[in-house]
Amino acid sequence: MDQKLTTYATRTVPRYTSYPTAPHFEAATDGATYAEWLGQLPETTPVSLYLHVPYCRSICRYCGCHTKAAVRDDPVVDYAEVLAAEIDLLARHLKGRRRATHIHWGGGTPSLLPAESLRLVVQHLNAAFDIGPDAEHAMELDPRTVTEDLAARLVEAGINRASLGVQDFTPKVMEAIGRIQPYEVVADAVARLRAVGIEAINFDLMYGLPFQTGDDVERTTRKSAELKPSRIAIFGYAHVPWFKVHQRLIDVSALPGAVERMEQAERARMALEELGYVTVGFDHFAHPDDSMAKAVREGTLKRNFQGYTTDTAPALIGFGASAIGKLPQGYVQNAPDVGGYKRAVLEGGLPIARFKTLSDDDRLRADIIEALMTGFTVDVEEVCGRYGVDPKALDASFDALVELVRDGLATVEGWTVTMKPAGRPFVRIAAAAFDAYLNAEAARHSVAV
Repeated sequence: MDQKLTTYATRTVPRYTSYPTAPHFEAATDGATYAEWLGQLPETTPVSLYLHVPYCRSICRYCGCHTKAAVRDDPVVDYAEVLAAEIDLLARHLKGRRRATHIHWGGGTPSLLPAESLRLVVQHLNAAFDIGPDAEHAMELDPRTVTEDLAARLVEAGINRASLGVQDFTPKVMEAIGRIQPYEVVADAVARLRAVGIEAINFDLMYGLPFQTGDDVERTTRKSAELKPSRIAIFGYAHVPWFKVHQRLIDVSALPGAVERMEQAERARMALEELGYVTVGFDHFAHPDDSMAKAVREGTLKRNFQGYTTDTAPALIGFGASAIGKLPQGYVQNAPDVGGYKRAVLEGGLPIARFKTLSDDDRLRADIIEALMTGFTVDVEEVCGRYGVDPKALDASFDALVELVRDGLATVEGWTVTMKPAGRPFVRIAAAAFDAYLNAEAARHSVAV
């Protein structure tokens, strides 16, 4: 590999699932600002919903999520009751019963909710929001927990898309990350979901894991494709032991280097394109008939905290510990610790710990970054025109792109920035050129590839 590409691959930059990114949110003393924003949301505005369940039976060594181990159901049952209370609490701040177009359950392992707990939360969701039959209702699942009973409960709850954490099928890699999950386990989970009518299935794979090789990644990718998932995401492992202490269990010397990571990501991409999947952004792939592939063709692809999405609702409401939401006025994040979150809800307050009010400059830069991240090109002059801003105000950002242009990874024609095919894996670096906060506060991020 060209040394310059290795240099780019090892740079640390945000994933840009939001802008400004979460490290730049501000501390909130109470939920008053959020309550005001909710009250200002027009009744006709559709919303999307995110529910965070921060529990797993055990913690995988690679995990970077807000979650904790729960070997018993008691804390999960208790948490579900608080989640239902938060839904009721928030609904009182909204005008009318809003139409929800997308619902996503993340974690953790949200399918750990016992049957009655899942029914309870869904009942409160249905009471607070208008969830039509056309809404996408997705849940993240651990394939090892997908039984026939669970599959039936998911259908009863209205789930119509399942996202399975697959990672890698190589025995040595599975052992190193603390997640033993052979191909047969995933295949059985898929069969059980399809048997009850859940046809929309996503797979999450990973590269850059300990002891993983390019052959391992390609083999896992091709084996995954045999099960015909609607979407496949290929995420690079982010080793952040200063943030997630359990990652210290991973042998750093066994992690692939920058050259190996680049090769792994490229081999996965080539395999999926050969198999007919449509490339979505820099790390997602979709079956040509899937709504995400359609969004790519129509230029309506979006990006939020779940990554690439077809969700175009102007407001995202988050429920649960650490959940992040976005309203037209800005971002909010619930208390990340379960104890603090529960206390706030049970005391009758919105459990907001951090927020970020958006300025016009934030919105302008967010539009530029999202266009780059979703379509690999942006007409900066056109975006600036929407905000009445002279594009020359962003000269410093264009100066920061000079290196990418020089190395043949991007082009700048007039005010239009375009990532070349070779530069698309590094689109986060181009996006960072338009990030006004990146150097304002020290924050550690994952590597670009």
